[in-house]
Amino acid sequence: MVHGEAWTVKELFVYPNEYIYWTIQIVMYPFLTGLVAGAFVLSSLYHVFGVKQLKDIARFSLVFSFALLPCAPLPLLLHLQQPLRNHHVLMTPHFTSAIAAFGIVFLTYGMIVASELWFVYRGYFAATARQLKEQREHTRAETIKMRLYSVLVLGAWDVSHRALEQDERAVKILAAVGIPVACFLHGYAGFIFGSVKANALWMTPLMPVIFICSAVVSGIALCILTYIVTMELRKFVAAWRRRDNPGLPAPAEHGGEEANVVRMTSRYLIMFLILAITLELLDLIFRGYTAVKSWDILRSVIYGKDFVAIFVLQYGLGNLVPFILFLLPGLTVRRAVAGTLLVLFGVFMMRWNVVIGGQAFSASFAGFMHYHLPIIPHDLETFKEGLFGALAVGSVPFVLFWFLSRIFPVFGSDERH
Repeated sequence: MVHGEAWTVKELFVYPNEYIYWTIQIVMYPFLTGLVAGAFVLSSLYHVFGVKQLKDIARFSLVFSFALLPCAPLPLLLHLQQPLRNHHVLMTPHFTSAIAAFGIVFLTYGMIVASELWFVYRGYFAATARQLKEQREHTRAETIKMRLYSVLVLGAWDVSHRALEQDERAVKILAAVGIPVACFLHGYAGFIFGSVKANALWMTPLMPVIFICSAVVSGIALCILTYIVTMELRKFVAAWRRRDNPGLPAPAEHGGEEANVVRMTSRYLIMFLILAITLELLDLIFRGYTAVKSWDILRSVIYGKDFVAIFVLQYGLGNLVPFILFLLPGLTVRRAVAGTLLVLFGVFMMRWNVVIGGQAFSASFAGFMHYHLPIIPHDLETFKEGLFGALAVGSVPFVLFWFLSRIFPVFGSDERH
């Protein structure tokens, strides 16, 4: 069976060798890389621009960005027919193609985020390791933590005020350098699509910019959503433990949802959402105004075949509704949860409409193809390119974030930074 035959339905005149080759995993790929860039930009709003109200969520989003980073190329590995060749992109990077340049950008960004994390938490590592060493008795968990932090401190045990100030300056420099690198990390994904001259829907110079803006929107939305859910879980766990030990802090003292942080972060989400919507509508209006040779087939796809996916699901449910929810006065945590979920859905649909919609029409301009997402996998191929493969990829960052939160105190245990 030809790759793509299991989920492609053809209509009218379509060439025999045409199928929907780029599937749900290629939708997940720019979606995940966008989350990486957006989460990092959110953390940089505090570290670079000094937005004090975002201090609590800045550390959270930085660790979350680091958890998302190794998951960004995971959809490509599942989609490739020869995934064992993936290391060539990282080991032999060059600029002869956009995907080859990914190796340089990905490694550079990874080193920046890892270095910034180290400078943020170095003082915490050193202080905690010293405190554990001074104890006479240790539990197994404390022994593991002491040894791990002793390694992570990399011999830099100085926790004086001057040393911590130098760490803060290094964090600010790395965050400032990381913003354009993070944007380029995701912008090149839009460049891959925008540089395909053979595809009329993808060929636009605005594609990288649209991808970057929607990436920031999705990253901020996911950080807000995960922050709220995590804080509520911590509140629930604190209340459950307090039943057996009334001397423990009450849930309200333990944290709970941070409504002020959510409201402040939502303002930046609205700002980037307006920018993303404006660019997407500008691109759509420009296509209709210029009406190039391929506009007839594009119009039939945009206003016909994919009308519901574009105007109802993406622009309506994914952009307009959350925009109204966030603009209404008295933003509540529940309304923020609903708004961020819809924003993430809208960005995902934007990726879907670009990747799948760009393959919806035949090169003959006289036929169409439809992608039917495999729900129940009957072999490895339909698992990788189906619903369960996408869910597996989407769940990995949260698992990694849980492990990282055991090492990095993402909820302000250390107040020095």
